[in-house]
Amino acid sequence: MKRPLQALLLVVSALGLLHATVFTDLYLRYVKEGMRPLLIASGALLLVLGAAEAWSLRKPTAPDQDRGHDHDDDPAPDHDEHPGHGHGHDHDHSAPPRIAWLLLLPALSLLFYAPPAIGAYSASREAPKAVEVKDQDAFDPLPATSPLPMTLTDFTTRVQQDRTKAIAGREVLMTGFVTPDGSGDGWYLTRSIFSCCAADTQFVKVRAHGTPAPPADAWVTVTGTWHAGGTLGTGSADVALDVRTIKKVPRPTNGYTDALLPGAG
Repeated sequence: MKRPLQALLLVVSALGLLHATVFTDLYLRYVKEGMRPLLIASGALLLVLGAAEAWSLRKPTAPDQDRGHDHDDDPAPDHDEHPGHGHGHDHDHSAPPRIAWLLLLPALSLLFYAPPAIGAYSASREAPKAVEVKDQDAFDPLPATSPLPMTLTDFTTRVQQDRTKAIAGREVLMTGFVTPDGSGDGWYLTRSIFSCCAADTQFVKVRAHGTPAPPADAWVTVTGTWHAGGTLGTGSADVALDVRTIKKVPRPTNGYTDALLPGAG
């Protein structure tokens, strides 16, 4: 690859990383929040390397510095040394293939077009089960607040593991994005969770009953009570909600966590 292209690729990649981490929160679509310092450091390093590479291109090449060399004393080139090669065979074999320019596309995408966040399309292709949660033998008493703010993971744990059945009849409040049922019948309130990055995304889902499905990927806050199905407090219990109210909300800044919205509890 030509050195000017190398320098350009380094600089554009650096600007893309810094744009996604310093000036916006686009990096949260790909990795966990804790990786932000490393991404900023990587962007700064790439910018320094790109600037150094660009600066080195200003230096004259070795043949230009060899001013004492008398080209008139050079022996005449032997045109017979390479049979079949005429005077027109003077192109640069070091030119990079045109496909090398495609390396710029991922870097430019961070600047001008960020891929959409993982949402209903991916979640609808996952089995309707929550992320793995640890077995819990004892639970703290639920606050008396009504509706009770809960994460989808906490609701799932209470429904399937709390043998005191404290969740029965309690009105809860949860937030997530809409995932249509793959069969076209019903929908799920969903949250996606990163373990490290987008490649290992898991989904936690709560089946919604009693209301038509809002548009896919819409973020909503719902209130409702546990939808009876199976034996509450055991693994047979349905992770489902009879929805009473539904309200559209903006997507949280970091939508790849199963956390309460600020001020929700």
